[in-house]
Amino acid sequence: MTNDVQRHYDDLLAAHYSWMSGLPFAQKVDEQRALLTELGVAPTGLAVDLGCGPGYQSCALSDIGARTVLAVDTSRALLDELAAAKGDRAIRTEQADLRAFTTLVAPGSADAIACMGDTLPHLDHRGDVFRLFDDAHDRLCPGGWLVLTFRDLSAEPRGLDRFLPVRADDDRIMLCALDYAPETVTVSDLIHVRSPEGWTLRKSSYRKLRLSPADLTAGLERTGFSVTHDRACGRMHAIVARKR
Repeated sequence: MTNDVQRHYDDLLAAHYSWMSGLPFAQKVDEQRALLTELGVAPTGLAVDLGCGPGYQSCALSDIGARTVLAVDTSRALLDELAAAKGDRAIRTEQADLRAFTTLVAPGSADAIACMGDTLPHLDHRGDVFRLFDDAHDRLCPGGWLVLTFRDLSAEPRGLDRFLPVRADDDRIMLCALDYAPETVTVSDLIHVRSPEGWTLRKSSYRKLRLSPADLTAGLERTGFSVTHDRACGRMHAIVARKR
């Protein structure tokens, strides 16, 4: 992913990422376990979690049957959160760009590859997305699952709808602003943090790709996947595809 995205997470977002979810870690894992089960994902061997963050999907993949999980992220802080919270689950963490996961996984060896939680739009270019599909297809065993969730940013909000509240409590208030270009969206995160000295505004921005479900499902079919799920999932969109 771009240095811009990594800088944004290292300088601002990683410290607030778990708080943003609004739920304790165990409840987030339960939520993701239920989603993966509903989507029909049932790994028994190796599962790979690309852009794993603090590990909600990694733990869920382990809980639904994966023998081992490889969790990949560029954020050391979030990987450390995962390592502290995973308990005795067989999860191995790697600090790496998700596009380099092919150096960590042998061809045909993975039962499932997940790229969830809106990680996919963080890639630099649309070509990176479709190369990731090719790489996932190569690393999956026949019948293996590729699981994607992402925000559908193809429709542009107007006026004040560009400003989105994220979460607020007594000590933190977060909102984001969206600025649209034809192929991308610049996301500006603004977090007010209370300290004994008063309120401080912390802010940063990064660029995301505008990805449409129709383009992604067409790309998956071209790559050799069969799409089994393609639907809205809360504020996200979920696509599940299996290697033919």
